[in-house]
Amino acid sequence: MSSSPDVARMKRELARLVAIDTQNPPGHEAPAAQYLRELLATEGFEVSFQEYKPGRINVVARLDSGAGPVFAFNTHMDVVPVGDGWSSDPFALTERDGRLYGRGACDCKGPLAAMLEAMRMLAADRAAWSGTLLGVFVADEEIASEGAKFYAAGRPKIDAAVVGEPTSNAIFSAHKGSLRPVVRVHGVSAHSGTPHLGENAIYRAGELLGLVAEHHDKVVRHHSHPLVGAASLTVTRINGGHADNVLPGACDLLLDRRMVPGEDEEAVKREIDQLLVVARERFGLRAEIVDYKATTGGATETAADRPIVQASLAASRAHGVTKPGPFGFQGACDLVHFSSVGAQGTVIGPGDLAVAHKPDEFVPVDEFITASLIYRDVAKAMLRN
Repeated sequence: MSSSPDVARMKRELARLVAIDTQNPPGHEAPAAQYLRELLATEGFEVSFQEYKPGRINVVARLDSGAGPVFAFNTHMDVVPVGDGWSSDPFALTERDGRLYGRGACDCKGPLAAMLEAMRMLAADRAAWSGTLLGVFVADEEIASEGAKFYAAGRPKIDAAVVGEPTSNAIFSAHKGSLRPVVRVHGVSAHSGTPHLGENAIYRAGELLGLVAEHHDKVVRHHSHPLVGAASLTVTRINGGHADNVLPGACDLLLDRRMVPGEDEEAVKREIDQLLVVARERFGLRAEIVDYKATTGGATETAADRPIVQASLAASRAHGVTKPGPFGFQGACDLVHFSSVGAQGTVIGPGDLAVAHKPDEFVPVDEFITASLIYRDVAKAMLRN
């Protein structure tokens, strides 16, 4: 078998993956998982499913080649909703001007197809490496990373991992995390014709909005990291009132707190609790956290001197990436969940995050092919005899 990528096969498999509708919600990754099992079992991988909810499935492929470390490729099967504004069918991979268009082409079915090709090349050249090669392809990264969280909860042994996300094949070794508390501001309901008999929760929420903005400006944004930049606190949703003629007795705010590597989630929760204490002391405002919305997870970083970072940078440079990094994601991804089980890891993939989640999402053909070679070479470096 060849140790070079089969470009035609890569395009065929990406086309098939794009054609499988895994829009999240609802996800329903089962047909994609079945397709991956068929492909990987043919190459000699032992393939298992983790179905953590009906139709929500992780694929775990394993290939042992003697004693040695455990290395994992990881990315996700779900995609964001298609939306409007496409110039071609989002479920039919379309090639034009050196680009492959389709929902998920870069986030993240392009990286997934490139990882499949890398796994084939590695399976064909087992004499060049020793250890265990894993492919961990998960459900639900786009909403709450339920798939990766479920996988990590089993405490798998993984020494190093590459997470596939669109990075233009540069190396990202850190990412932000997120925390989303729902804060309920209380008022007193009354007839809207006699507002003096009540307390308008929306007005009271306005006082908290100002305090949130002040706290971001004076405190949160000063928590900074050299790769991912500043932490942040903002409000992304507001909901109050239940009738047109009733003074609202409650108003809910959804806060979005972006954390940087080094920040502790429990400490951030206490910080927000204290902010509500300040609101009570300053304004007499009654507010409480009533829920935390599920998010992808916390922040993480792999130190620049770790072997996975150095191997990733070397492979990226060797395959023509002029500015390989390392860099940091402003958003979040599943690397944090592999870090939680002790794996050192990086994020690498073809495509540009700037076109992900948009109409006419695409992956450049050259980056797509090159990614398979970078993935192969990083795995070899981490699985040396």
